[in-house]
Amino acid sequence: MPSEADDPEGSAEGLARGLAEATGNAAFVLALRERGVRDTAVLRAMERVPRERFAPPALRAHARRDIALPLACGQTMTAPSVVAALLGALDVAPGARVLEVGTGTGYVTALLVQLGAAHVRSLERYEGLARAARAHLGRDFDAASVEAADGLAPEVVRGGSYDRILLNGSLAALPPHLPAALKSGGRLVAGFWSGRGSRLVTLTRDGAAAFARTEGPALRLGPLTSGRVLAP
Repeated sequence: MPSEADDPEGSAEGLARGLAEATGNAAFVLALRERGVRDTAVLRAMERVPRERFAPPALRAHARRDIALPLACGQTMTAPSVVAALLGALDVAPGARVLEVGTGTGYVTALLVQLGAAHVRSLERYEGLARAARAHLGRDFDAASVEAADGLAPEVVRGGSYDRILLNGSLAALPPHLPAALKSGGRLVAGFWSGRGSRLVTLTRDGAAAFARTEGPALRLGPLTSGRVLAP
């Protein structure tokens, strides 16, 4: 039988570390609730998936703050309250097949898996970010696959159909092939740029070509750009 010395998690140090982590997670979720996040499933997922695992090493001390964090390639890791708004609107059903455009660090990808998605296909235009996201996800989130690809190009969804599509960014106009890739009853969530800022918009496919559009709150989301970048 292993001793405490052989089992760091069972040692006093390991127990203290686990308690501190649990306390930090609870405080993180409480802070999100105070900012108006009410979706229980989303809050539970955000409590179970540590944001610091996906944050840049130099910024992990700030991972539990409700702020965007800078990434390589001029990108940002979206603020948790904005992520929660996107995921709440997406309303991932257990077993859903999800397309995500804009992987970033892989944090939102992991949350989609935690919410019950059967498979998340995540597309990232920056090769370096895609590679790092795969490393962050590791084997713990094997229901997700990350591809270095232009998520706004028509060919990436040709022949595919999805229950949910999430765009982690804002667009002035939505490429028509993306909502067309939704199954009947499927849902697409994105930020739409109007010139005065970005606002959350949800499209729900009611039939073969019918879509219901719902506008949500203003969000601070960076723009989504087409093209693939072979960055280090």
